[in-house]
Formats: sequence, structure tokens, C-alpha cells
Amino acid sequence: MELSEPPRSGSLSGAAELTKPPQPGNLSGVAGARGASTSRDQNDAETKIYQTLYLNEKTPARPKEMVSRDDSFVSKAKPSLYDDGFVAPRAPQVVDSTLTAGKFAGGNDGDKLSLIKLASLIEVSSKKATKELNLQNKLSEQVEWLPDSIGKLSTLTSLDLSENHIVVLPNTIGGLSSLTNLDLRSNRITHLPESIGELINLVSLNLSGNQLSSLPSSFSRLLQLEELNLSCNNLPVLPESIGSLANLKKLDVETNDIEEIPYSIGGCSSLTELRADYNKLKALPEAIGKITTLEILSVRYNNIRQLPTTMSSLSSLKELDVSFNELESVPESLCFATALVKLNVGNNFADMVSLPRSIGNLEMLEELDISNNQIRVLPESFRMLTELRVFRAQENPLQVPPREVAEKGPQAVVQYLNDLVEQRNAKSLVVKPKKSWVQMCFFSKSNKKKQSNMEIV
Repeated sequence: MELSEPPRSGSLSGAAELTKPPQPGNLSGVAGARGASTSRDQNDAETKIYQTLYLNEKTPARPKEMVSRDDSFVSKAKPSLYDDGFVAPRAPQVVDSTLTAGKFAGGNDGDKLSLIKLASLIEVSSKKATKELNLQNKLSEQVEWLPDSIGKLSTLTSLDLSENHIVVLPNTIGGLSSLTNLDLRSNRITHLPESIGELINLVSLNLSGNQLSSLPSSFSRLLQLEELNLSCNNLPVLPESIGSLANLKKLDVETNDIEEIPYSIGGCSSLTELRADYNKLKALPEAIGKITTLEILSVRYNNIRQLPTTMSSLSSLKELDVSFNELESVPESLCFATALVKLNVGNNFADMVSLPRSIGNLEMLEELDISNNQIRVLPESFRMLTELRVFRAQENPLQVPPREVAEKGPQAVVQYLNDLVEQRNAKSLVVKPKKSWVQMCFFSKSNKKKQSNMEIV
């Protein structure tokens, strides 16, 4: 019995019909590649498709995933025919040893993958030993979870699932044993399975823009991890296990609810960049000084009142941003971090009233922001900052140098302080006038009188 013409895109009745799986031997309209023949070979092929689409999943699809607004699966769009006779849409980017990269033909919701088509794609990718799979913004809104069969992609090295609506990751995600790059940013993931720790070859993990409130303890097993992005989540703390990631180079935890960075952060001995802006930090751990490889440290918009003295050990530090905090002062020890090129201590408002006296040690400094504080006098050593190119000092009650000098730029400030110090030194070196002849005679007579008195005694 022949099927009627497939429903057009946007037809609700046609979408509803997809909730009931078609039976083997009646898939000619779905496959769209064999015509209306009812031969035994066709029935065998259709049975294979039926098993691939509906029988290989361990978890049955929920009705709302099955009722898809995307009926391009049964449309007459030009298909891509694989060697096994299976017809799949030209949708995601798949790269393996036999297939060249393809891209989505458009970005409308009608072009996105339903749960059925995602399961089909996983099966095909598994057979083709796919290396890279790009599903960025390619899943239908109804797809909130991934099929368990995702764990079959053991040859996959790069998986991009960003900008979708995923809520849950299956435990089988740990089966992606070859994965080095996993991008899950901009989804709705609330927690991670413990099996995430089985991705022992993972080098880059992006979880930005989700709804995570904790991290699994298995995170400590991701020993090859070099880049970790946890920004824009709901994390109140970082686990102590973060210190186990000795190969970690970039850590981004900005825009969370973190109140404290654990002392174990000192174990991240390869870390070059740490960003923790927009949190609730009140201090930085003393262990931060152990990370001698650190080049960029940004902790803007927190509640930090003081910096640890151990920052003097940060010999590689080039950029430090502690603006919009509650800093009362900058420790003198920071001036031993002589590799600093950019320093921002602006917008600490009424709390910061001075700069460290030895700030002139930072001879490589090119940018300095002290705006919106209560600084009245710049230290004399400021004149040693000859490499300074950007100096922001607005909204400070500056007296030395005067505000009008500061507004002329950093070199004007350096020159002003140089002149000021030279004038003071010149005054201190003025030679005292010699005593007059009268004074010398009086001094001589007084000495003789003292000597005669001593002889009488």
C-alpha cells in the first residue's frame, strides 16, 4: 500500500504522524531514495532503516521530541547517499577519513536536527569513524538530551554542541575516549555526570553559559586539560580538586557566585591566565604566589580588600586588573612583579588613597589606571615609569602633580616629578657660606680663653 505525499514543512498533522514509528516495508516515503518499489531488497533496506531509527536507542524518545516541527526528514530535499544506502540530510558538519566537511544549508529551525535525525547521525558517524562533529546551533529546540548512543563515537576528537538547548548529558559521554575538544557553551546543563572524568584525553572544555551549580569530583582526572571555561554559571565555589589540573593553562570562572578561590589553586603550576571577574571574592589565596607562570590575572568586580604579599613571586605577571573592588592599598610586594605591563587598580573609590612608594620598580609598565580613587599624591618613584603610554587618573583629588598636569598624559607627569625631585635636590646641595674674618678671630680668642682657664684649674 503506497503512502500519500509527505506533509509539507510546518504541517502540524504531518508532524504528529511522526510520533508513531512507521512499520518496516512501508518506509518508501520516508527513505525517499528507492521510489515505490515493493521488492524484497527494498523491504530489507527499509527494515534496516527502521531498526536504525527506532530500535537502537536505549531510552525511548519523549513525545515532545518525537513531535517535531522539522519535517524535512520526509521532504524532497536533495539527500546525501552513503555507502550503506542510508539517506541522511545535509545538515551537520562531519569530518572523517572518507567524507569531506559539509555545512548546514541555512539556519532556520526547519533545517535543524530532531532527536530522530540526531540518533541517525550518531549511527552513521560511528560507522564512518568520524573525527570531528560540529552541531553548533543545529539541534531542534525539542532536543534537551542526547541519546545514549553518543558513547559509540569512540574515534571522535572534537565535538561542538554549543548554542543548543541541552539540559542533560548521558553517562555514556565517558565513552568518547579520544575526545580532545568538547564545546558545550550556551546550553541549559544543570549538572555533569561523573563519567565526564573518563575523558582523560580532553585538552579543551567549554561549559560557559550553562546552569551549573557544582562540579563532579571526577574533574580531578582530567589531567591533560589545558583550557577550562566555566564562566556564566551558578557556581558558589571551586572544588579543591581544581589543583590537580597541573597542565591547566587558561581558567575562566567569571560571572559566577564564587566567594573563595581554594588554596589548592597553587597546584595549577602551568596556569598562564586566570579570570574571575564578576564574583563575590573577598580575597585571593596566598597560594596564588606559587603560580610563577601566571601572566594574566583579572578579578574585576569583586569585594577584595587586600592583595596577598606573595604576589611578589609572580615573576611572569604581565596584566593585573583589580578594578571595581574595595582595595585599601596596593602592597609594596607587588612592585617586585617587574614584568607587569598593564595594571588597573581603578574604581576602588573611597578605599584607595595611595600607591606603593616603590611603584617605580615596574619599569616595563605601559598602562596604568588609578581612576575613581582618593589618591592625592603620586610617589616620587613614579618618575621612573618611562615606558608608560596610558595613564588614567580622572576623578582623583590629585595635588602632586596637579590635575592639569595629569590630564596632559603620562610623560608630562613623569617630567613634572623629575623636575620636582631635581629642584629639591638642588636646594639640599647648596654650599653653606664660609665664616667671616671677624668670626674666625672671635672663635680663636674664645678658644685661647678656654685653654687658659683649663691651665688655672
